[in-house]
Amino acid sequence: MTSAQLVAKKQQQQRQQCFTTAAAEGREVNREEGERKGFTDTIQAWLPKRQHHAPDPLCCSRSAKLSISPSTRYSLHFLVQSGLSYSVMIFASLEHMHKYCFIVTLGYLILCQITRVYVFDYGMYSADFTGPMMVITQKITSMVFEIHDGLTKREAQLTPSQKYLAISRMPSLLEYLSYNCNFMGILAGPTCSYNDYMAFIEGTCYQPRHQENANGKENGKFKQSEPSPKNDVISKLCTCAISLGIYLSLYKLLPVDHSIDDDFVKSTPLYLQVIYLYLAMLALRPKYYFIWTLADAINNAAGFGFNGYNKDGSPRWDLISNLRILDIEFATSFKLFLDNWNIQTALWLKRVCYERCPINPTAATFLLSAMWHGVYPGYYLTFFTGIGMTMAARAVRHNIRPYFLVSDSYRCIYDVITWVCTQVAISYTVVPFVLLTVGPSLKFYSSWYFCLHLLCLLVVLALPVKRRRQAKELQDNPQKDNQADHNCTDNNCNQKDKAT
Repeated sequence: MTSAQLVAKKQQQQRQQCFTTAAAEGREVNREEGERKGFTDTIQAWLPKRQHHAPDPLCCSRSAKLSISPSTRYSLHFLVQSGLSYSVMIFASLEHMHKYCFIVTLGYLILCQITRVYVFDYGMYSADFTGPMMVITQKITSMVFEIHDGLTKREAQLTPSQKYLAISRMPSLLEYLSYNCNFMGILAGPTCSYNDYMAFIEGTCYQPRHQENANGKENGKFKQSEPSPKNDVISKLCTCAISLGIYLSLYKLLPVDHSIDDDFVKSTPLYLQVIYLYLAMLALRPKYYFIWTLADAINNAAGFGFNGYNKDGSPRWDLISNLRILDIEFATSFKLFLDNWNIQTALWLKRVCYERCPINPTAATFLLSAMWHGVYPGYYLTFFTGIGMTMAARAVRHNIRPYFLVSDSYRCIYDVITWVCTQVAISYTVVPFVLLTVGPSLKFYSSWYFCLHLLCLLVVLALPVKRRRQAKELQDNPQKDNQADHNCTDNNCNQKDKAT
């Protein structure tokens, strides 16, 4: 074999070796890619499926959908709502500014709720962009009524809380946006008054309450340093953890919709249905305890929420607290339950509707609450039922309760009976709020034969209701100090009354 043939054979062997090596590497690459693909498929199987929603009406162009993320698109609603309302505040007359702004703000919220519910995901109750808009709606409408009170009314025409909350000048755009969209309360609130928020921003929220809540010796002790919210924040975070644990443990074991199951209704005695409904609602409430307590803790951690001192000198951080859990669970009247549940929303309804509506303020307040919550029919069924419950509870309290105040034993018996009645009435009333739709809600009420609706109607017709209005009484005493009056009204007043 010649040398040329030897060289050619050697080159052929090298080429075959290269081909063999490349083939082996290719098989290894394919194997690794297959493993990665299998791992990716496994992970994607565990992840929730992507929801494909209808296009948002605010950004409906092709270019906008391609360039703007959903979170950015949703956040534009906050700016649009705030911008429209501020335009009304600037260009409308002071006499009618609060009415126009109320209609524009609430109308835009309802429009977004209709779009979300009937276009995006009907029946899929989840956290969405209308949740923060509900808080912004409360803040804007509260502010415009407070501006109207401060710039168009005399002090003698205002209640004590209105005098404290009245705003004497038009806020700047920066102040307005800071109040509505600050990071502490943009997601879950709670709402607060503009004056309290500005006192926090300017660093003057501690001084007045030093002077008004502490006696002379304590005033000197606490005046030099700002109170620390550390203990309250830790306590509220512990409450959040306990509430979340209870909710995650029980809500699947006690679903509310099981109370309308045909087999359950037919085979279960009525008293056991009542007990199950109470337990189902008891397991559902910690969800709200968690989010509202967490929102309160966030504000306290930032230094917002100081509300003076207790009698022992310890600071109180409940200025914007949204609930009192023990008072809710042991409430002995429908009103007492509502006074301690979603406190800041109840105060908002009182300030913008109940105190100002000349005709049937109770019904108007419940109707506004239903409109603010959303457009699901279950909300309206709940709040219309709540009107009858409130009127019946008021009639019973005014006509029957005095007979049980003659002794401690009679009062204890009255408290036990009214606690049971309150818990059953609350559970019965809010079932449509949970079920959301008309069919299941009416199915539940019909399974109970609308018994509490009929009972409320009979009580209202049979017992007279005493109406007590405080407007004239407050106008006769216009010289009270505004700051002291503020602490004797609204949610702080409830605490002092109970302590007394």
